[in-house]
Amino acid sequence: MALINLEYYSETLGMNRNVKVIYPEASKVDALTETDIPVLYLLHGMSGNENSWLIRSGIERLVRHTNLAIVMPATELGFYVNTTYGMNYFEATAHELPKVIHNFFPNLSNKREKNFIAGLSMGGYGAYRIGLGTEQFSYVASLSGVLTFEGMQERFDENAAFWGGLFGSWEQFKGSPNEILTLAESFTGKRPKLYAWCGEQDELFPGNEFVASRLKKLGYDLTYETAPGTHEWYYWSQKIESILQWLPIDYVQEERLS
Repeated sequence: MALINLEYYSETLGMNRNVKVIYPEASKVDALTETDIPVLYLLHGMSGNENSWLIRSGIERLVRHTNLAIVMPATELGFYVNTTYGMNYFEATAHELPKVIHNFFPNLSNKREKNFIAGLSMGGYGAYRIGLGTEQFSYVASLSGVLTFEGMQERFDENAAFWGGLFGSWEQFKGSPNEILTLAESFTGKRPKLYAWCGEQDELFPGNEFVASRLKKLGYDLTYETAPGTHEWYYWSQKIESILQWLPIDYVQEERLS
């Protein structure tokens, strides 16, 4: 397995962008002939960057027995959307980044059924925003994701510079493509399979319960799980393994020491 630090110039953002890539073990893929390697785009949260999953989750160890490639981009505090201040993080992550990655790693699959996206907190929102805002990903997963902003209007009002810079006013945000349930209701293509987990003591838990209920009523294939837990890496580092088990890959669970 190789860990690759990729820095490239993003035409969309007008700046250099950092991405970490985990490339599968040579014993799991034929680097010369295989052109169908599955890939998971793994998104960080508000306080993170391209290194967060590597440092905090043990993702390298977890995927070393698979043929899965992992792509971990940095998006600062951009929420993976095309912001009102002109930084088009959605376009850069959803459309430009896969093209860049395939240019550097042509062995990675272009097939929708072998492209997946997941994230935590802000990255959980980003995974659903991209997964339901395109038809590029067949499996979409969120851990403690900001899947709804219902009940959070005060945050828009109290910090209008930040939230308004991302989404515009509350009135502009409601009913826009940046609202997950609006996307889910208007999605007309082949629906991705969805996964969501949230800790029951997390302040985002009520919102996850609300969105999960609505998604199921809309007929989405959603695996929704909860357990005691807060908004912490202690839980995300465990639940990323549940996502790997849920994905259509050959995943070998390591034995844990008792």
